[in-house]
Amino acid sequence: MEKEVLLYEGKAKKLFKKPDSNELRVEYLDQATALNGQKKDAIQGKGALNNQITSYLFQLLAKEGIHSHFIKNLSKHEQLIEMVEMIPLEVVVRNVAAGSFSKRLGIEEGTPLPRPIVEFYYKDDALDDPFINDDHMAYLGVATVEEREGMRELALQVNETLQKIFAQIDIRLIDFKIEIGKTAQGGLLLADEISPDTCRLWDAATN
Repeated sequence: MEKEVLLYEGKAKKLFKKPDSNELRVEYLDQATALNGQKKDAIQGKGALNNQITSYLFQLLAKEGIHSHFIKNLSKHEQLIEMVEMIPLEVVVRNVAAGSFSKRLGIEEGTPLPRPIVEFYYKDDALDDPFINDDHMAYLGVATVEEREGMRELALQVNETLQKIFAQIDIRLIDFKIEIGKTAQGGLLLADEISPDTCRLWDAATN
C-alpha cells in the first residue's frame, strides 16, 4: 500500500498525497487563528464542522454549475479533493461595508453596497496578505488577464448562489473570501474551503 506524505500544513488544515496520485486528502484541524496566524487556539469539533459545511456548500454550488476541487467526504473531518495549482491570491467579495473595508474607506459598517465589490489579496504571510490591483498582479506574474477576469466572474457567480442559500435560513452574506486553483488543462476551479472561517455572516433580522 502506497504511503501518504504530508504535502502541506497550514493554519486550519493538512494536505496529504500518495505518490503518482492527482488526488489529495485534506484533514481539517481544530485550530482557530487570528491576525494572520499570530494568535492561535484550539476549538474542539471545529475541523469537523468546517469540513462538513464546506463539503455541503461545494455540493450545492456544483448543482448550480459552479465546480470545485471537492470529490467526496472521507470522514467527519476529512475530504478527498482534486489536486490543482493554487493561484496565490485570495478573492474577496463584499456585499455590505464591514471590517477592514469600512475602516480603509471610511464607510459606515453595515452600509449596503450598490453592487458586489471584488478585491484581490496577494497570499504572502510575511507581507500580511496585501491588497493588490490588476497592475500589481501583472507585475508579479501571479495571474494573466484572462485568469483575473475568470476569477472575478467565478467569484461573482459564487456570491450570487451563496446569497440565495444563506437567505433561505435568514442569514445575510456580508462578505467572504475564496481561493481558486488551475487544473492541468488550465481551467479554473473553486478550491480551499467555504465555511464560517471564510465568510462574514449576519443574522438577517438583527444584523
